[in-house]
Amino acid sequence: MSNKKLKKENQKIATLISFALIPLSGFATDIYLPSMPSMGTALHISSLEIQLTLSIFLISYGVAQLFIGSIVDSFGRYNISLTAMVLFILSCLVIANTQNIYLIYTMRLIHGITVAGIVVAKRAYFVDLFEGEQLKIYLSIFTIIWSTGPIIAPFIGGYLQEIFGWEANFYFLGAVAAVFFVLEMVFGGETIKAPMEFNIKKIGGIYLEMLKTPSFMLGVFMLGLAYSMVMVYNMSGPFIIEHELLLTPVVAGYCSLILGFAWMAGGFIGKATIKIPFYKKMAINILMQIIFVVAMILAVGFYSSVFTLVLFAFLIHVCSGYTYNNYFVFSLSSFPKNAGIAGGLTGGIVYILVSFLSFFIIKFLPAKDQYNLSYSYLILALLSGLVMFIIVRYVKNITQK
Repeated sequence: MSNKKLKKENQKIATLISFALIPLSGFATDIYLPSMPSMGTALHISSLEIQLTLSIFLISYGVAQLFIGSIVDSFGRYNISLTAMVLFILSCLVIANTQNIYLIYTMRLIHGITVAGIVVAKRAYFVDLFEGEQLKIYLSIFTIIWSTGPIIAPFIGGYLQEIFGWEANFYFLGAVAAVFFVLEMVFGGETIKAPMEFNIKKIGGIYLEMLKTPSFMLGVFMLGLAYSMVMVYNMSGPFIIEHELLLTPVVAGYCSLILGFAWMAGGFIGKATIKIPFYKKMAINILMQIIFVVAMILAVGFYSSVFTLVLFAFLIHVCSGYTYNNYFVFSLSSFPKNAGIAGGLTGGIVYILVSFLSFFIIKFLPAKDQYNLSYSYLILALLSGLVMFIIVRYVKNITQK
């Protein structure tokens, strides 16, 4: 692997490549969502066993970020990112050529680790090169760009499933990663200015400082609850659409496309309202989300169709995207001197929280109808309201001292 530094004349295109790589986690999560029912049939396994492929990715992606943050702060961003891309490509090819669910589980574990390496390195890239208001703007754009993964991926995946079968999703992922590997080799380079000494005691102290910062940790919990809203839909929506409503994987892909736009819309609204007092706008947003969830529960009792599903999920996901955009900027800009660790810890805790919350909610409220989905939303919305209440009380106590 190369040790080359990023050339100044390549910075603009390298920044575009970094932005383009951010949605990779969303692609790895969402592209095969419309294929999940068909995968279960082809591999002769249950819906819960297929949904576990998603949970394994999320857990490994989350846990890996906890450690990769300190590694990229010590050994640089570039080589780790390139190595991760190669392993990701190979694991995609293995998944596309096996019928063994346990081998697929193993490769999804590798997917989580390698995508974590790529994404954490790219988050740190922006903190390496930009600062102040410019950094805040880039991080805000970052969440909007990331949301293109959940928008585009299931839309593409629905057509790949319809035309070629579920394996095509993983060939596509491998091909996309291969293209970016070549672009990185040509235009990329190392951006870290002063590598941190890889001292476990010192690194542990930095982690401990972040974990002991209440505002940071409560913000991370809000991120986890916001993204869990999306993940609960991802794990149940295709089954509701294809099994309960008897529609096609292409329709499931279009529904995910629309809900991806909802998440992106929340991000844009977050960027547009950046000057409004932070905690006031967040409290109003959570209250609106709870109202939308209650309205969904009441509406489904009278009429249930793909239109009610998408309408209420859209409104709920806009609020989730808004929460995520605001708290992501807050969390990643809290510790600029340790960008890799802050990004890794944030992403790690968020994805671990999301994987466990979404899997256990789906386990107890299976993906069979809109009622179960609406009650899953309600659990997460009420938890968000509780955490928001704690945050407001904490901030009030701090300001009064």
